[in-house]
Amino acid sequence: MKNIFDLNASKEVIERINKFSNISSPSWGKMDAAQMLAHCNVTYEFLYDDKHPKPNPIAKFFLKLFVKSVVCGDKPYKKQSQTAPAFLIKDNKDFETEKTKLIENILKTQKLGESYFNNRESHSFGKLTTQEWNNMFYKHLFRPSIEPI
Repeated sequence: MKNIFDLNASKEVIERINKFSNISSPSWGKMDAAQMLAHCNVTYEFLYDDKHPKPNPIAKFFLKLFVKSVVCGDKPYKKQSQTAPAFLIKDNKDFETEKTKLIENILKTQKLGESYFNNRESHSFGKLTTQEWNNMFYKHLFRPSIEPI
């Protein structure tokens, strides 16, 4: 897995995002292109915007126990795997707004760098290593959710 904190890896992901259009076809799920970009932004909203309520201690315990290894581990997501409710985007989104926001989030994360994230508390999983943050960011962004047109 590439290192999202590396400028070249970030640029590669951004180049892929820039190939999307509002009519790009989903290859993994049911969301349209704008909704998928909004879906990818949720990870950053947890981190930067404090937009989503934090799980209670019991929920956080179970998230750490059962979900953390899937989200932060080295293995790619399986197709048709379940998505957390906060990541299910059902309302209409503006494609350009979500695309701009996602690119800004990727660049902000890359600029903050690995040292900023080392042992930083995540919204749902407690403290994560730099590698766990990288895995969570990169594999979520790079999986083939939408095919560029």
